[in-house]
Amino acid sequence: MPETPQKSPATAKKAKNSWLRKAFHYGVPLIITVGLCWTLFARQDFGSMMELIRDKCRWEWIWMTLGLSVLSHVIRAMRWRIQLQAIGITIGLWPVVLSIFGTYAVNLVFPRLGELWRTGYISQRQNAPFDKVFGSMVADRLADTVTVALITLLAFVLAGPQLTDYLRQNHETYEAVMALLTSPWTWAALLLALAAIWAVCVKGRNNRMVKAIKNFCKGLWKGFAVVGTMPGRGLWLLLTVALWGCYFLQLLLAFFAFPETADMVHRHGVVSVLLCFVFSSLSMGVPSNGGIGPWQWAVIFGISLFSADVPGLTTEVATSFANLVMGTQTLLLIVLGLFTFAAIAIGRRGHKRNQKKTKIC
Repeated sequence: MPETPQKSPATAKKAKNSWLRKAFHYGVPLIITVGLCWTLFARQDFGSMMELIRDKCRWEWIWMTLGLSVLSHVIRAMRWRIQLQAIGITIGLWPVVLSIFGTYAVNLVFPRLGELWRTGYISQRQNAPFDKVFGSMVADRLADTVTVALITLLAFVLAGPQLTDYLRQNHETYEAVMALLTSPWTWAALLLALAAIWAVCVKGRNNRMVKAIKNFCKGLWKGFAVVGTMPGRGLWLLLTVALWGCYFLQLLLAFFAFPETADMVHRHGVVSVLLCFVFSSLSMGVPSNGGIGPWQWAVIFGISLFSADVPGLTTEVATSFANLVMGTQTLLLIVLGLFTFAAIAIGRRGHKRNQKKTKIC
């Protein structure tokens, strides 16, 4: 009887570490999502929330936000297609649109894996090098990071008085923030951190890990820098403005779905929505399934900065609003995801059928 091969200790350890990494990578976002959603709904009477939505929500505004959401995905696909063409990958718009739809659907289940999925899908479909497609995807996301940073700076400049008033009304928070900013220990720790980074980068430049990090950063920069020299960069920039304009307009239109949130916009202007938009955009950096949990908390906090002089704009209304917007967007992503994977499966089946016919002929 043949002996069953035994795994070596090194192989077993590697497999265990791989399992732990996967558990950490997917488990932490799931825990954060469940934890934040639980704390969000623990204070909320679900029945009264549904009644509030049923009685007060003007659904035409929600439908418009969903239409804009689909449009934003198409615009993102158009923008990424320009980057793909710049690295020699000629592809039609439709498969790129499907890759974007699929990305967000996959991220609902496996956070951050959607980006790898779209890279693999385009790479396999076009028979293109994975690393080239991956580099263009990273450049696409880096462009979003730069855009969010610029919008954040603009929002904090425009909404500075509201933030200051909020902090002053919440004395404990205000004192804690000021104590942190004026503490010599904060600045000493910052200087120490910068010195440590300098020492590692300069003194330890021959270290294997430092070299790997430097090469990775150089690769990211090259992938992003190509945007400035690639053909169609003017259109790419225009599409970037259109993309983030769609994102902002989605939230702005959603605010008109409830009388209280619409009143907030009328009283405080577009700046109030801009600040909520910034908080919600930053919340997407928190590891979670599709932003569920952190997004609602960010929007509720943004609304709380302006709700003091808005009659009826209670935490219950803000929570109902945030949950409705996120809930409808999530349902849309699920529908688009199911459509995407069905379309891909049908397309592959048709391709195989055509190949068989070609062989027979």
